[in-house]
Amino acid sequence: MSNMNYHDYLQLEKILNAQAPESEKKNLPAHDEMLFIVIHQAYELWFKQLHHEADSIAAIMNKPALNDNSPELQTVVHRLKRTITILQVLVHQIEIMETMTPMDFLDFRDMLRPASGFQSWQFKELEAKLGLKFEHRHGQQYYTSQLRDEHVSVIKKAESDKSLLQLVNAWLERMPLAPALSDDKNSFWQQYRSVYQSSLADAEKDNLEPFDNLFMNESSQQSANVNQLSSKANRSALFIMLYRGYPLLQLPFQLLNCLLEIDEQLSSWRYRHMNMVHRMIGTRIGTGGSSGKDYLKAAADKHYIYKEIAQLNSFLIERRKLPQLPTELEQRLGFVHQ
Repeated sequence: MSNMNYHDYLQLEKILNAQAPESEKKNLPAHDEMLFIVIHQAYELWFKQLHHEADSIAAIMNKPALNDNSPELQTVVHRLKRTITILQVLVHQIEIMETMTPMDFLDFRDMLRPASGFQSWQFKELEAKLGLKFEHRHGQQYYTSQLRDEHVSVIKKAESDKSLLQLVNAWLERMPLAPALSDDKNSFWQQYRSVYQSSLADAEKDNLEPFDNLFMNESSQQSANVNQLSSKANRSALFIMLYRGYPLLQLPFQLLNCLLEIDEQLSSWRYRHMNMVHRMIGTRIGTGGSSGKDYLKAAADKHYIYKEIAQLNSFLIERRKLPQLPTELEQRLGFVHQ
């Protein structure tokens, strides 16, 4: 029988002795430095868990075939929802940080230079795994400039591996249920386009061109500088959003919705972080040498990973105007039984 002890199992000897305030070393004790250290250590532990979840999701999504009504897809959705909950915790942790006043921070701030949250390689790696491409990053010229070589290598590997966004694109392309595009004027997507066009207000008429580019143009595939989702993937994603009430599409819809929620939580975290920094240091530069609030705002505005999925909501129509699906397709989706 094992004599495992709680203290030993959690390796608390290491964890509880991993806080070494610089202010104490310099005999200039600053009470809030302990809080500052503990919160950032907690962030890095949560980042590690987020990597654990992201890696497991990618392993499932990377399989040659994924049954859209299988326990595996349920596992993906479950772990994406856990990811969202963890990100919500990261946002709430800022509230604890905000109990520290600017004067409290000044007691030890200069002792941290040039250490900075900008050097969190785990967070940059996580962004890459989720699908943030290098060319879509703000501050490309220096986003790894302050990192150790081994951490830069880790991030570069994540950028070269298939991201979650790329795996989702492949999964959407494999979906056999969304009606295929054809030259038949009575095809599903031709019917849908006609209804969508009639739903547009005069100020929205320009929406028809991006609709055609995203859904009707087979040559409009992924481009490093334009689209990360192919036309086929976009059609599948839109079809899922439109007919999510069918049993077989409920899990796929939850998956897409989870991706949008992840983006929303990441955005919330970035903006809360930006506002906290502005509150703490005003217009001064960060300890790592960045422009502080201005850099954080630019990154927050640009770093939306799943914006192409979010933009599909621009092409929805009213539920009562949806084209009637063929009986055979309804049967496959699970509403009509023979």
